[in-house]
Amino acid sequence: MSTIVAPSLLAADFLNLERDIEMLNRSEADWIHLDIMDGVFVPNISFGFPVINLLKKATQKPLDVHLMIVQPVKFIDEIAAAGAAYMNVHLEACVHLHRVVQEIRNKGMKPAVTLNPHTPVTLLEEILPDLEMVLLMSVNPGFGGQQFIEGTVRKVAQLKEMILKQHTSTLIEVDGGVNLETGRKLVDAGADVLVAGSYVFNSEDPAETIRMLRAL
Repeated sequence: MSTIVAPSLLAADFLNLERDIEMLNRSEADWIHLDIMDGVFVPNISFGFPVINLLKKATQKPLDVHLMIVQPVKFIDEIAAAGAAYMNVHLEACVHLHRVVQEIRNKGMKPAVTLNPHTPVTLLEEILPDLEMVLLMSVNPGFGGQQFIEGTVRKVAQLKEMILKQHTSTLIEVDGGVNLETGRKLVDAGADVLVAGSYVFNSEDPAETIRMLRAL
């Protein structure tokens, strides 16, 4: 089975966004990863619903929406209406995580939970069977192009062990500093999905870079 690759649109050229989306449509990319930031939960602001709603019309690739915001539960309806396949919420931003996960699933999306680098995977033990995916941040969220945190490889292996022990089919996704070298380590440790932004869009041949990541 090929590694699932979800290029992060945050690293695309927003002056030529249609061109980059068409490139992703032609490429072997499996999903499109969307980082939504509010400037509160993380120290940056990205795009919002106008861009997401346009993407629904411009691509057939599943949308993997990652909400780096406070109170993500307030926007479940809007994310569902935008056609998202996966909705990622941070454990650190959800007081009633189980309720949020249930509401995401009830709206027809696949619920995923994201952990910041400092958050241990053991905190997901009780809710793991309810999750379609766990996203591990391998950089501190908020900006692209950061250096990969090596301890993430150990976290992936630990999470994979938890998944196997509970006999769930939960996917492991990793975002931050992903390239062919770090991607290889992550896949070997048990990662299923690689999010890559600047590594894809800043490469000479983004489509070929995506193909190489899928081959890991």
